[in-house]
Amino acid sequence: MRGGAGQLLAGRYRLTDRPEPLRAHAVDERTGESVLLSALELPGLLTVGQDPEEAATAQADRLVRRVAAVGSAAPVAHPRLLRGVGAFVDGELLWTVEERPAGRTVAELLADGPLSPYRAAELAADLAGALRALHAAGLTHGNLTAESVLVCEDGAAMLGGLLAGVAQEALAEELGGPAGRRRYEVRATLVGPVAERWPLDGGPAGDCWALGALVQRLVTGRSPYPERDVPELVTAVRDGRREPAAVCGPLAPLAERLLQPDPVRRPTAEAVRGELAVLLAGAPEPVDEERVEGSLIGRVPAPRVEVPAAVRRPGGRAGKAVPRKGGNGRDFGAGNGAKPSRIPPALLGPLLVAGVFVLLVSGIVAVVLFAG
Repeated sequence: MRGGAGQLLAGRYRLTDRPEPLRAHAVDERTGESVLLSALELPGLLTVGQDPEEAATAQADRLVRRVAAVGSAAPVAHPRLLRGVGAFVDGELLWTVEERPAGRTVAELLADGPLSPYRAAELAADLAGALRALHAAGLTHGNLTAESVLVCEDGAAMLGGLLAGVAQEALAEELGGPAGRRRYEVRATLVGPVAERWPLDGGPAGDCWALGALVQRLVTGRSPYPERDVPELVTAVRDGRREPAAVCGPLAPLAERLLQPDPVRRPTAEAVRGELAVLLAGAPEPVDEERVEGSLIGRVPAPRVEVPAAVRRPGGRAGKAVPRKGGNGRDFGAGNGAKPSRIPPALLGPLLVAGVFVLLVSGIVAVVLFAG
């Protein structure tokens, strides 16, 4: 993508920094909110007797409609879901637009090292809540990765990437057909060797499998499957060849069940929330009860201002969450060490002198009494 800060796309999205080839941060001039733009290249579908320009336009219109349909069906407001704003075509690029509050992606956090199991459990609880809401609306996310999860300044995890994932899957079907080798090849080019994107099955069970892979990535800093290339990754997933979930510590039993090849044996997003609630309640260090309750039970969101767009979905966001204990990578499993003294250091000297004085007076009194 050419251009830079200040460039206006679709008549409303003002770029705020130098964009990457298929990714850019911007401000929506209609609402004033920060958004993330993600793009896909659109090679035109050429058919006999059809003008190439008309074919490309028709393809773009179909893709935008598919993205818009999913955006309209998504939950109106959920405190753990990043809101998809819309989609538009600019030249040979299909752009999806998603709100982007301040924070860091999980991929950026993991660049500093893996997280403690209990911190990972907090993030997984937030994501399970988001998945539960999508599944209840009859939707599959399909794009749960370290890049699509944003950890906000208050420590809460928010799941994004829904519209971008829909656009990728729709383009793979446009170019490669509904199934078969050709679609696999196109999808491999679009998605790449990212373990969470290659479950054996789709639907809610596929999302839960991806959550299991992400949980293990959070705790270990790496994928449970080899990610050198797509064929090796897909083969490893099919054969169940992965790093044992035992490396996840207290999260190991849950991760093991989520990564089961049989979708029937995997817990649902709702069951995952319940299991994580129990795990966090027994954490070695206390977890803020209000924070856990907010991530596992949900909150009544405040109303949003309606945003007109190709995909328009009014919604809301709960108030700022109470900061997590153990955030910023703090290890819940660390030992407490020796208990600190309850006597301020400044009083130790005077107390010692007073003690000696009392002993001397007591000795003098004893001598007088004995002599008398």
